[in-house]
Amino acid sequence: MIGFWLMLLILAAQRIIELFISKRNEAWLKAQGGYEVGAEHYKYMVLLHATWFVAMIAEHYLRSTGLSPMWQVWLVVIILAQVGRYAVITTLGKFWNTRIIVLPHAPLVKNGLYRVVKHPNYWIVGTEIAVFPLLYELYITSLLYTILNAIMLTVRIRVEENALAEKDHAYTRI
Repeated sequence: MIGFWLMLLILAAQRIIELFISKRNEAWLKAQGGYEVGAEHYKYMVLLHATWFVAMIAEHYLRSTGLSPMWQVWLVVIILAQVGRYAVITTLGKFWNTRIIVLPHAPLVKNGLYRVVKHPNYWIVGTEIAVFPLLYELYITSLLYTILNAIMLTVRIRVEENALAEKDHAYTRI
């Protein structure tokens, strides 16, 4: 039981710290002439991520789940996802934030994981949403939020791709 709360606390603290980084970077981008696109869906994305935590807690209590017999596998996947997450944040630097900010004439980031895959942070976040609940056998949360996240990403990625298509623009990716 303590392990569940400790892992959840670490994950929540990580997200809160990242929101501070995001806000700082967003302010810098806007000071450089950047502007936000796709703000309409952002509140739903925040709601999805916030309720994911609530769903994990609820399912944990309602089903009295414990640590998965495959916990070592899931933990390795979670750790690798964190390595990827910080590789993305480091690669994007001041361009990383949780919104889609277009900075006219900024170069498109094409190094790091962006050389290998489009939207690497979405793959990483999708992995976390699916796998973190599996660490504690929260199968309903894992499945439901993986589906909800996929739906959200169809909107989000389309908005980002449209921003990419604009000549001489770069955008930040989360």
